[in-house]
Amino acid sequence: MNINKLLNDITLINGDTKRMDCPECNGKKTFTITNNMGSIVWNCYKAGCTVSGGRRIHLSSDDIRKSLGKTVSEIEGIPKFTKPEWIVRDTDKIASYCDKWSLNAEELGLLYDVKEHRVVFPVMHNGHTVDATGRSLGKRLPKWKRYGNSGLPYVHGCGKVAVVVEDCVSAAVVGGDRHTGVALMGTSMSNEQRQYLAQFSTAVVALDPDASKKTLAIAKELRSVVDNVKVLRLQDDIKYRQKKDMDALNEL
Repeated sequence: MNINKLLNDITLINGDTKRMDCPECNGKKTFTITNNMGSIVWNCYKAGCTVSGGRRIHLSSDDIRKSLGKTVSEIEGIPKFTKPEWIVRDTDKIASYCDKWSLNAEELGLLYDVKEHRVVFPVMHNGHTVDATGRSLGKRLPKWKRYGNSGLPYVHGCGKVAVVVEDCVSAAVVGGDRHTGVALMGTSMSNEQRQYLAQFSTAVVALDPDASKKTLAIAKELRSVVDNVKVLRLQDDIKYRQKKDMDALNEL
């Protein structure tokens, strides 16, 4: 299968999903390809077919702006979410925080909470903003704030292996072409997060070193829905990009 030719022949705007016959196994309507905020992900759901993959494409500022302006009302059981009007695009206000963690604000679609001085990570689902979580840039508590109640994780990347982490920064750090960073935004896993992770055949649990018991508990819980679950014992929080930790992740 020439996936590059297939991708060139298909036009997918942000939020689009197309279902078709699998070009590899010829399964009837078993092959899907999705564009979710610049992450192109494809997969065949027919048993025995191993075709799957992902890659990133350029997402224009206009695409990001349009997506962040959408809200969702009871899509697939997701509660309605309307982005507060005081959450805006202001890369200058969040520049220092993004520089600290080497985050690309445009690529991630990061926003700024004017009222509470927070950097805001939008939670996307099928091209829609269904929730958001904000990190305080000062001393305001709580440090992390969830704006909606979708229960869904913050996700970044289009890799075939899910890497389960605690916070959005860690998900942004590990997410890419090889891994999909999935932030629980805490050390417990909701039903919605478990359901999301069930689409992966392999998951790596990489919570912070001080949450070793929670790491083992979540790995055990995930094994009911994911075939291959591994535990990564970190030397430090993965968002610090310690060489030993990043090498260990890539080896897994």
